[in-house]
Amino acid sequence: MPPHPVPLGFVFRSRAKEEKAPADKAPVTDSKQTRDPQAPKGRPTPKRSEAQTQRRSVAQTPTTRKDAAKRQRDERRVQMEKQRQALASGDQRYLPVRDKGPVRKFARDFVDSRFCVAEFFLPMAVVILVLSMVRVGPLQNIALLLWLVVIVMIVVDSIVIVIRLRKQLAARFPDVPTKGAVRYALMRTLQMRRLRLPKPQVKRGERP
Repeated sequence: MPPHPVPLGFVFRSRAKEEKAPADKAPVTDSKQTRDPQAPKGRPTPKRSEAQTQRRSVAQTPTTRKDAAKRQRDERRVQMEKQRQALASGDQRYLPVRDKGPVRKFARDFVDSRFCVAEFFLPMAVVILVLSMVRVGPLQNIALLLWLVVIVMIVVDSIVIVIRLRKQLAARFPDVPTKGAVRYALMRTLQMRRLRLPKPQVKRGERP
């Protein structure tokens, strides 16, 4: 008997099923588990705030040597402005290293609270220099004598300041190193009060 003819529709339907089968068996991926391309491998996806912070830090990082130099200049300018304001206000956070600390502050206040002979040296030196330039014998002798008197007064006053300041430092800061504080105070006495930096924070006669 001759074989029965196979319907064409059956053939086309079977081929269509075979073509659709691989597509139906493809693995289904969960969209919620898709890894952020910016997240490191093996780590969870960062939060939006963390991702924004990372992008901002990357954007602010200088990319060239010129950008880095410009950023350093800007930071230095800001630091100098803060230091200038600190010298006027006495803010300990931004003072130069040589002026920082409670010991240096006490030394400044100790000098600023009293009259120092050395701070008047410059105006007295101008007066003495003018007298010495006059072609008059008695005035030149007076100018020479004034030079000796001023020098002796400065030496005596400096010795008194050293003795008193050392006692005060030993009493107030027994466990804190005070090296260089006395020399720092003596250098401050040579400056006129209105020209001192940091600016005086105490009045004359006020105890520090």
